[in-house]
Amino acid sequence: MENTPVIVIGHKNPDTDSICSSISYANLKNQINPGTCIPKRAGNVNNETAFVLDYFKQDLPDLIEDVNTQVMDIEYRKTPAVKENISIKDAWKMMKELDVVTLPIVERNNMLKGIITVNDIAKSYMDDFESDIISKARTPYSNLVDVLEGTLVAGNPHNHIINGKVVIGSANPHLIENLIATDDIMVVEDRVDTQIYGIEMGVGCLILCLDAPVSPLVLQLAKERECSVITTKLDTYSVARLINQSIPIRYFMRKDNLVTFQLDESVDAIKEIMSKKRHRDFPVLDDFGHYYGMVSRRNLLALRKKKVILVDHNEKSQAVNGIENAEICEIIDHHRLGSLQTISPVYFRNQPVGCTATIIYQMYQENNQPIPKEIAGLLCAAILSDTLLFRSPTCTPLDESTAKNLAEIAEIDLENFAMEMFEAGSSLRNKPPEELFNQDYKTFQVEEMNIGVSQISSINQRELDHVAELMQEYVPANMGKLPIQLSYIMLTNIREQSSDLLAFGADAVTYAEDAFHVTAHENVCHLPGVVSRKKQVVPVLVSRLQEES
Repeated sequence: MENTPVIVIGHKNPDTDSICSSISYANLKNQINPGTCIPKRAGNVNNETAFVLDYFKQDLPDLIEDVNTQVMDIEYRKTPAVKENISIKDAWKMMKELDVVTLPIVERNNMLKGIITVNDIAKSYMDDFESDIISKARTPYSNLVDVLEGTLVAGNPHNHIINGKVVIGSANPHLIENLIATDDIMVVEDRVDTQIYGIEMGVGCLILCLDAPVSPLVLQLAKERECSVITTKLDTYSVARLINQSIPIRYFMRKDNLVTFQLDESVDAIKEIMSKKRHRDFPVLDDFGHYYGMVSRRNLLALRKKKVILVDHNEKSQAVNGIENAEICEIIDHHRLGSLQTISPVYFRNQPVGCTATIIYQMYQENNQPIPKEIAGLLCAAILSDTLLFRSPTCTPLDESTAKNLAEIAEIDLENFAMEMFEAGSSLRNKPPEELFNQDYKTFQVEEMNIGVSQISSINQRELDHVAELMQEYVPANMGKLPIQLSYIMLTNIREQSSDLLAFGADAVTYAEDAFHVTAHENVCHLPGVVSRKKQVVPVLVSRLQEES
């Protein structure tokens, strides 16, 4: 897992700046040191962002729902898998060589079929099995030859033993007459008369010990009666002791109710399961059941947290789930200082500009890195979106000059592109209320109170009026399901540079009226000249709520 890329990610309910800055900053890091970073997103993108990505032919970053440490982040053991036909002896030998107590068993396409443990092998020796276990297990002749270090002088090594029991033919023929049955496996030494007698009685296999020579007559009879013949240098006792080691592991393997873990399972979840099981090793699979390795409690001692770079936010409430369990490497932002805490020092760059993309442009310059045309387009679009084409009070001269430089590289006309982008983002008519509410939603904590602030922008006032009607029904019906006490929704008209602020929750209207010195019409405050959540709404509301506290 040494080469796992660092995740570059924006906030939940990502806007254009969040997505474009993630892609652009990951690109910068990879230009400096290839393969080190990968952009991700913490939520679904809105129409405006989708338009920008399509315009500049950039792939949508993969969605990641949380950054908790997962099984895939652990240095789990890549124990080689085996096929179900290998012998108990080979499985034991492999366990000793690998220093493991569990072997995974797979079928075609590396699909997990079962496991076998040291305890299972011990049980195969200690339990009292019948003498026909060799045939019950459908043991391949090739296993038998291998375990006995023998030579197959008659028969097909690919055949399986499907009938009969093991018989020691050390006595005179007339003494073993009642012991032998058709298809039995007969262990003999150099008594040719006993060998011939066994073949005539219909045994399926002769095992000749101590390298006993095979007489031409015995060989001829064996071939005529389809009797396999194996010669071995071992004595009768050794053959009798070792023969059960030829049984294929499928006969003793565990295949039902296996405890397995998937690559994307969280470590916290598997810890709880491991604590309740006595197994030492657990198979790791993907979503389709393909085997990847084995994980044990010992592997959890050296787990590695996901490495993350946060852009366009530094509030824990806005960050991807599980951020408290990740290793934050950097934070690049342009908002107020939030609630995120880190265990060790990190690179934290926060500048009072209108857009994170402006900071990332500076970092390209500082590192003497060229900006590809498509990346320039993304950065420029992010600035136009966050500053509302330089109309937002958050916009600085640096944002405007940066956007103009980027527009030249991207070969776009600022005014025309911005209008196309805003129009694409203004398609609000067919969206359900939940999507509208969450498409640009952020939460903030003030003392013991949590507030949510959504912003929905359009160049079409009719669309905003329609959204207002939907929100007046949706928010009161769903406030109880949200971890907030107050909810505010900014409906921003980009052309008129004004917003209607909808207020929900106990005393939410009063707080808004006091904060902005306006009179609400029912639960709506009209705010001329207010278009920035970051600079004109959140700080004012937070200040009023802090007074209350």
